[in-house]
Amino acid sequence: MDSLNILLLIAIMIPVFISLMFVPYLTRKTESFGVTIPEEVYHYPEIKSMRKQYVFVTGILSTLVMIVFFLLGSMFENNEEMMSIWFGILIGAYIVCSFIVYLVFHHNMKKMKHNEDWSEKKSQLVVIDTGFRKQKLNHSNLWFIIPFFAAIATMVITFQNYHLIPDKIPMQYNLDGEVTNWTDKTYKSVLMMPIMQVYLILLFLFINTMIAKAKQQVSAENPKESMRKNVIFRKRWSAYIIITGIAITLLFSFIQLSFIYPINQQLLTILPLVISIGIIAGAIVLSFTTGQGGSRLKTSEDINGNVIDRDDDRYWKLGQFYFNKNDPALFLEKRFGVGWTINFARPSAWIMFLVIIGLAVGIPVLLGI
Repeated sequence: MDSLNILLLIAIMIPVFISLMFVPYLTRKTESFGVTIPEEVYHYPEIKSMRKQYVFVTGILSTLVMIVFFLLGSMFENNEEMMSIWFGILIGAYIVCSFIVYLVFHHNMKKMKHNEDWSEKKSQLVVIDTGFRKQKLNHSNLWFIIPFFAAIATMVITFQNYHLIPDKIPMQYNLDGEVTNWTDKTYKSVLMMPIMQVYLILLFLFINTMIAKAKQQVSAENPKESMRKNVIFRKRWSAYIIITGIAITLLFSFIQLSFIYPINQQLLTILPLVISIGIIAGAIVLSFTTGQGGSRLKTSEDINGNVIDRDDDRYWKLGQFYFNKNDPALFLEKRFGVGWTINFARPSAWIMFLVIIGLAVGIPVLLGI
């Protein structure tokens, strides 16, 4: 892996690291480092200072990871397999270390909340808006007809032109457009891409449905604005999921057709990279412009400082893992970050999660890839 490719990977890592560094600025203003707080407290100097400290510490950690990655790239310039292993180790170490950093801030936030006794000074309410579900919370699943037909067409073309597919099929390319992994042509191996297309379509369709079905979270301090923001938040991420699903499915079709028709190998390297960058950039832009639950959208009404959301910190283990046997909801918003998580106390949520992971791992194994 030459220096240019290493720099390219680092350039991709930088925006991802930046988005992770600024997570405290993307969460709802009623939550800080996984701890429930009154919205007005979010702007206190002490908590502002904590957010800045988190950015500084995780920024140093991210910089160290990129420096080590660059040094390792120089050491293993001609050994891409070893470089891939070290890249995985570095990313794993970064995830563990950043979580430890989060836990320190989470502990300090809980301690500050206990000392200040914010929850005891205000009335706590749970607001449920009965009209919330009547609104259009996501975009139509009918959009997935586009990638579904692309997958079917890819499968049909593959069977019709099976005799044109070479005996050895390229399965992996490096950044120079060179094939680094091959597999023998069989009906199972050529079906790998179309089957993965169908799996991904169903996965994105499930996520889009979950966006509409996930538990509503309406702020007691400003319920109308909170609901408006949450609807925008869900519809924007629904559009992102649909666009991403279509893009990835069409990319897989393009790669599959390269087995049959002559396509420039460099293009086979560049196009997935461009689409990957586009997906990452889209997620980052959406996170910073919308925030969790629409928290970064402009507020047109003042908050009501007399009431706050009910304190349910006891159900959030380490501020990130929701465990509530009495809550029928399967999916709900994350406490720290942007997106959704599952209710770990619900067996059905675990089953869905394990089925998704099992299929992702099992499909290649069953097809012998």
